[in-house]
Formats: sequence, structure tokens, C-alpha cells
Amino acid sequence: MSSRLDELFVKVQAENRAALIAYIPAGFPSKAGCTKVIQALAAAGVDAIEIGFPYSDPVMDGPTIQEAAEISLKGGTEACDVFAALKVASDTGVAAVVMTYWNPIEKYGVDKFAEAIAAHGGSGVITPDLTVEESSSWLTASSTQSISPIFVVAPSSSDERLAHVTSKAGGFVYAASVMGVTGARSSISVDAQDLVSRVRAVTSLPVCVGLGVSTRAQAQSVAAYADGVIVGSAFIKLLLNSNDEESGLEAVSLLAKELALGVREGR
Repeated sequence: MSSRLDELFVKVQAENRAALIAYIPAGFPSKAGCTKVIQALAAAGVDAIEIGFPYSDPVMDGPTIQEAAEISLKGGTEACDVFAALKVASDTGVAAVVMTYWNPIEKYGVDKFAEAIAAHGGSGVITPDLTVEESSSWLTASSTQSISPIFVVAPSSSDERLAHVTSKAGGFVYAASVMGVTGARSSISVDAQDLVSRVRAVTSLPVCVGLGVSTRAQAQSVAAYADGVIVGSAFIKLLLNSNDEESGLEAVSLLAKELALGVREGR
């Protein structure tokens, strides 16, 4: 059974472009504000939305996403709010996934978590800190619920490792464009393109590049070789730096429209 995520990659391939994937933590800038941000992103032309599960020990997240997660956690965001945000995203018609560390899945209950993702319209889950070796319970649960287990690979991964990880993955492969934590950067690492071609050599799954894209020109350059361009910190920064909710939403919408043009100009 193909998910909305699978259908999205078929669609963008037919249009000869990359998908634009936006990341927003659940409960940020507030629970009600998160709903508005999701709707603004979808209306501005993003193809898929990643809902972040805010976590108190975010090893892979840079300062911007950490700050957003802290705001969200202070606002009392829990698993139910993550699933509610996922449903808001899915209801807009875009493909929707959750990005979470392993601890919240384990705490919630592996089977129960996969079930909730499917019940709220989610197509998959990105698990940045879950190794393939430790993922058997998650692979079983996600397979039962027909949701995609999305793994993160880095430039440091050997070819053998890439083949092993991607053989268990579904939906798409999340290629981290640089070593280290998330955050908008002035230039995207040259490692990203090399990593994408190495991943392509071992799997037919779409490859999406995350960590660092913040401008239309960067989106265009990544879209030239990747199947999807993932943007998170750039949107969050706009919301953190805005004077009020309305101007924050406006800024997010404007950037999303620019990035949507960027992913269409890459090829």
C-alpha cells in the first residue's frame, strides 16, 4: 500500500523537481501557533511536513531547534500534542511525518506509537538516533501499521553501512549534509552531493538532504541532485525573531514560497 509520502515522490519525479519538506516542532511557538504555522507552510507550497517531537536531550539539534524545543516543552507539549499536530499537517493534504528521538517512542510504547502515527495520518517516522541494529521492534511495529521507518545517514557512513541502513529503511533516506548538529548555514557542505550519490548507489529510495538550507539559492543547488530538500532551522529562526505571531507567520510563508521556487529551479 503506497502512502502519501510515496505518492509525493512519484509526483515530484514526474515534475522533474525535488520535494520541499518543512520541519516544525510540535507545540512551537505555542500549541495554537503550531497549527497556524503548519497551515501557513502547506498553503505556501511545501510538499511535506515533519513534526518534531520536542525532547529534553536533543543530541542532533543545533541551538535554534533546541531553543524551540525548550519553548514547546515549557508550554507542556506531550505525545498527544505531537499526534494532534501531525493530524493538522495531514489534514492540509501534504505528506506528514514525525521526527523523534528513540526515547519518547520507547516511553510511549513502540507498537502504540506506530499505531498513533498511522491513526493521525502520518506516513512515517524519522529516528535520528536509532541504529538499524537496535531497530527490530520499531521495524516490526512500523511494518504492521504500514508507516515508513526513515533513517538518517551521514557523510561519515561507509558504503557498506549505507547499504545496510538503507536496506531496512522506507519512505526516503535522510541524508545529513554535514557532520554535526542542525542549523541554517551560509553554505551547504560539498559532502552532501557526494553522500547522495553514494546512497543512490545502494538503494532506489528517494534521498532527501537536511541540515542547513535557508535560502532559495541553497534550495535550488540541493534540488539539483537530491529528491527532497529539508528545511527546519530557517523557519524556526524567523518565528523566534519575530515581534509577534502574525509577522512570524508572514515571514515563514514568504520563505516557504521562495524555497518552493528554489526546488523547482534546481534542474
